[in-house]
Amino acid sequence: MAEHYNHLNQPIGPPLDGWQRRNLPPRSSIEGQYCKLVALNPDLHAAQLYEAFAQDKDDRFWTYLPYGPFDSLADYTAWLNNECMSDDPMFYAIIDPKTSLAAGVAAYMRIKPDVGVIEVGHIDYSPRLQKTRAATEAMYLMMRRAFDELGYRRYEWKCDALNEGSTRAAKRLGFTFEGIFRQATMYKGRSRDTAWYSLIDEEWPNIRSGFEGWLDPENFDSSGRQQRSLSDCIPA
Repeated sequence: MAEHYNHLNQPIGPPLDGWQRRNLPPRSSIEGQYCKLVALNPDLHAAQLYEAFAQDKDDRFWTYLPYGPFDSLADYTAWLNNECMSDDPMFYAIIDPKTSLAAGVAAYMRIKPDVGVIEVGHIDYSPRLQKTRAATEAMYLMMRRAFDELGYRRYEWKCDALNEGSTRAAKRLGFTFEGIFRQATMYKGRSRDTAWYSLIDEEWPNIRSGFEGWLDPENFDSSGRQQRSLSDCIPA
């Protein structure tokens, strides 16, 4: 990055000539090869998601979320209606096109249109969705909307620093680790150190190319095994 200085010869950040406030993410659907993201609708998706999450018999996937597990469909539906219908966070249901059923959720959150910063969070994948092409593609589709459609400058991922699954996922998806905020918050009666990751607009073209190469059907053999990993597909 080129260095910039003010009239006092002090180093300053690069100018953002012509910068304009970005729009909030729309509720319109995002279509992919292996999944579809639609605005979360409890009337349509609550029962589908509750049944899908019930396949997690030991409730392992709720450990690092500040809510759940839920004792009944009624409780889960009420939570969706009370907490997930705003513009921030903006929740999407991840739909399996083979079954037309919701198999997980993710959201844009802490959205800052004035400065072009947006975070992805509330990622909750049922066993049906985990470790599938659709799971990876859903993250790609959300990144693509944030950068290519909306023009955001920075895309964030934050998680409990002890959540090894989430930290591995962030690195695999191309995020850069920025550090740990110690005792950043508390939830479920315990303290949380928060790990921060980011992806910025100048990095996105390489990351996008990697996703598109990995998601290409030709990257998978007749048994569905990948030929190249996502990290192998991302250009240096």
